[in-house]
Amino acid sequence: MCGIAGILKTGAGSVNADILERMADAMVHRGPDGDGNWISPGGEVGLAHRRLAIIDLSQQAAQPMSNITETLWLTYNGEIYNHVALRRELEAAGRAFRTDHSDTEVLIHGYLEWGIDGLLERLEGMFAFAIWDTDKNKLTIARDRIGIKPVYFTKSGGDFRFASEIKAILSDDAITRDVDAVAMNHFLSFMVAPAPLTMFKGIFKLPAAHIMEVDAKGEMSFRRYWDAVPGRGIDQAEIAGMTDSELEKFYTDGIRSRLEAAIEKRMMSDVPFGVFLSGGIDSSANVALMSQMTDRPVETFTVGFKDHQHLNELQYANRIAEQFKTNHHEVLIDEDDMIGYLDDLVHQQDEPIADWVCIPLYFVSKLARDSGVTVVQVGEGSDEQFCGYDSYMTYLKTYRNFWNGYTAVVPGFLRRIIGAIAGILPRGLDKVSEVLSRAGVDGELFWSGANAFWNVHKRRLLNNTVATDSPGLEELSAAGLDMTGISGPDSGGVISGYLDPFDEKHPRRDRLTRMIHSEMRLRLPELLLMRVDKIGMSTSIEARVPFLDHKLVEFTMDIPQSWKLRGGETKHLLKKALGDLLGDDILYRPKMGFAAPMAEWLRGGFGEKAERGVLNSKLMERGILNRNHIAALFREHREGERDNALHLWTLFNLTSWYDHWIAD
Repeated sequence: MCGIAGILKTGAGSVNADILERMADAMVHRGPDGDGNWISPGGEVGLAHRRLAIIDLSQQAAQPMSNITETLWLTYNGEIYNHVALRRELEAAGRAFRTDHSDTEVLIHGYLEWGIDGLLERLEGMFAFAIWDTDKNKLTIARDRIGIKPVYFTKSGGDFRFASEIKAILSDDAITRDVDAVAMNHFLSFMVAPAPLTMFKGIFKLPAAHIMEVDAKGEMSFRRYWDAVPGRGIDQAEIAGMTDSELEKFYTDGIRSRLEAAIEKRMMSDVPFGVFLSGGIDSSANVALMSQMTDRPVETFTVGFKDHQHLNELQYANRIAEQFKTNHHEVLIDEDDMIGYLDDLVHQQDEPIADWVCIPLYFVSKLARDSGVTVVQVGEGSDEQFCGYDSYMTYLKTYRNFWNGYTAVVPGFLRRIIGAIAGILPRGLDKVSEVLSRAGVDGELFWSGANAFWNVHKRRLLNNTVATDSPGLEELSAAGLDMTGISGPDSGGVISGYLDPFDEKHPRRDRLTRMIHSEMRLRLPELLLMRVDKIGMSTSIEARVPFLDHKLVEFTMDIPQSWKLRGGETKHLLKKALGDLLGDDILYRPKMGFAAPMAEWLRGGFGEKAERGVLNSKLMERGILNRNHIAALFREHREGERDNALHLWTLFNLTSWYDHWIAD
């Protein structure tokens, strides 16, 4: 894992070496083991790299790296798990390698041998990389299929710039800083800005599974090279005619074999590795399967809370650690630890990620790094694929008991009238109001498994009309990036922008499959995986995500809702697939989730700090937010009238970010 950055001059002049170096230095935490930069002889392009050495620790594997004739230069962040097999294929084609086993050099020869599309089709891994091709005078940037690794870009003052983190782009004071009002509107709903938006006006992120090409004039083009859709993982002819018992075995065997392969591939490392262990199904599966593949104890890491035992999963983590004889490490944190970390959190995130899981994630990441481990496996992606969330069950029940019939029977014009009237219902009927409003605009009921403010909430929260214009979106759309729903005032339009094309290509798919597809487009790549990347990398930890191996994702996308929720049981097939490894006390215990006692903290000393910070924020001075309503949210929560923790934490993240990155 590393940090990458670069500058392409699209006007007069040459790349400023000092700016390029500052961009890399802003990400030293992503690569404490070394750095490098390269500027082309003509000065038109510069690439920079910070190295966290994990595969091929030799200096020969340092970056930026070129081919032997120096017509191709690469800076790359990530891991290619099948690089050994690809190297053999390339050597058989006559390609000569200079490194011993660097996956970076595989990318260079793969690009030259197969082109960018052929290379990406073959890659198994997580990555964001940039290639400067001197023969074509073109910069090519790619992000992995799932979006595990980020890359950001901007055009400013005759330059095109990109980096693994926004703070690298902002290391040049000439880059203007302001909030993107469209992104902020969507952030309030999704707890993160949907790609390609960021919270910084004029700075964008490349969506997952996309290729971006930039020519010497700065003209951009985009295309998607993969998507999480049905039809890739299972040959339907193969399962036609199977009995239920045969079909269940086919599904569970397929899940187990692909998960085993994914975990084994992600054990590839020249440095120590381990697992973040909560004692839930997903992390326990990582430990159980990894322990079968190594002859030494697995390093496991768990975080708990000193004063909130009801949220701790330590006993389950210890139970798994004991069963599989791991080398287990624990850290306990409290409110003071959290408060002491907040300033660093705002800086590490670059743009706000309103998920309080970032707090325990930081402390368990630091524990791993302090214990000498550099690489960990995590469980993200399992709940989405196998329906592990209670919120999913609630949405599916609402579809079944109300939405399907209501939208089918009630004419659209009448639903619009009802939806408009519902918008003025009293606050105690917010859920009813929101559901009827979404149905009234032919929107989607399910937006995300992580929703902060609904539209009905934002009508009270925001003083001004929601902005619908974000500078640069028109250029991105003209360059081939799908912007459907991004610039609309209704955040539900973002989800419709994902699902309308999905429905055209994959009609009559069940509700759960549609929900998973939208989660794969927004919540996973931009919220869950970015919290893992940004927080993990802030401690120089590389996190690997076996449940999001694209071959496993393709397989599970072809499994219908009826099997994922057999008998109404969440994660039915995954539990069956792991039944010989994990006991019923792990498989069938109530889901707790990786959480933090934020509701309690917001009723104590932190609540007072958060209220002062939000109400005195420079963002409040812009008149965008309703001060009286926010003060009421804090009072209600403090006095126990309502649980407003998610709203308050989202607002605290937003205003803290603004004061740190924009106002200062």
